[in-house]
Amino acid sequence: MIATLNITISLAAAFQGHLLRTAGAHSAINMAAELSTSINIKEPRWDQSTFVGRAKHFFTVTDPRNILLSNEQLEHSHKIITDYRQGVVSPGLTEDELWRAKYVFDSAFHPDTGEKMILIGRMSAQVPMNMTITGCMMTFYKTTPAVVLWQWINQSFNAIVNYTNRSGDAPISVSQLGTAYVSATTGAVATALGLNALTKHISPLFGRFVPFAAVAAANCINIPLMRQRELKHGIPITDENDNRLGESTKAAQQAISQVVVSRILMASPGMAIPPFLMNHLEKKAFLKKFPWMSAPIQVGLVGFCLVFATPLCCALFPQKSSMSVSRLEPELQEKIRASHPGVERVYFNKGL
Repeated sequence: MIATLNITISLAAAFQGHLLRTAGAHSAINMAAELSTSINIKEPRWDQSTFVGRAKHFFTVTDPRNILLSNEQLEHSHKIITDYRQGVVSPGLTEDELWRAKYVFDSAFHPDTGEKMILIGRMSAQVPMNMTITGCMMTFYKTTPAVVLWQWINQSFNAIVNYTNRSGDAPISVSQLGTAYVSATTGAVATALGLNALTKHISPLFGRFVPFAAVAAANCINIPLMRQRELKHGIPITDENDNRLGESTKAAQQAISQVVVSRILMASPGMAIPPFLMNHLEKKAFLKKFPWMSAPIQVGLVGFCLVFATPLCCALFPQKSSMSVSRLEPELQEKIRASHPGVERVYFNKGL
């Protein structure tokens, strides 16, 4: 399993290296003169109006190597970015180093609250954590205790991720966290056990898709419940210059819907492709002779799929999402038109 994880991280590292090499054409110029303070590091390095630009951005954001960074490295990047935003350029800083610091900063600190995020809740932990949990969930799905254990572990992890990557800067109460966690775990376990019972008399191949159905159902429960405060009170909305205009529940509904779709599609390749491969491999002599290899192989297959699915599905919708003022709540529309008559679209962080 350790070897599999290393291979997966190496794949992600290769993509990261390629992206940084292709984006570093101006580094020689930066070495010759002091770095300009006019680079807009509030936005990602690549054009976020295109899917390709968002994909490049998220291949960097989900780079698993970021979880190996020390607190000193994180604080160093934090200082570079904080100073740069105040017009102070670290001596000898190049543009590539600035962008690297920004992505390290973004990988560890919440965009709205500025707090350092829980390690396993960061997007850079998605591939190694999900490949392990999902691989085991799909390997040990036949018995009730195994279903309950791995669905519980998966929803515990999802609860941490959903809380860590929530949109907005409003706190979530312990009771809200507890309700979301218990509801999602119950829903996932009930779905998995119910489908397991239905598939006992049909092809074993269909049984391998039970974990995916349970995960999809749980995402539809877990994410809205974990972010229920946003649905009740709204999330911060701004104009294109980041001037805060208020809080909108309509924006929260759009943001959460997009996240649910992304999460389900993110899980799809890793939970849909390996079942066919494993169903074929387990009929071969190798796995019949070494059945204990089934779990590591399954984890590896899931990890390979997640290396691509995680950033590509994160890129389906812009992180800085937007909507027309005319789609906001009527009272908020009136407030914006009275105080900012020229604003036609509002922007918000959709979360991840």
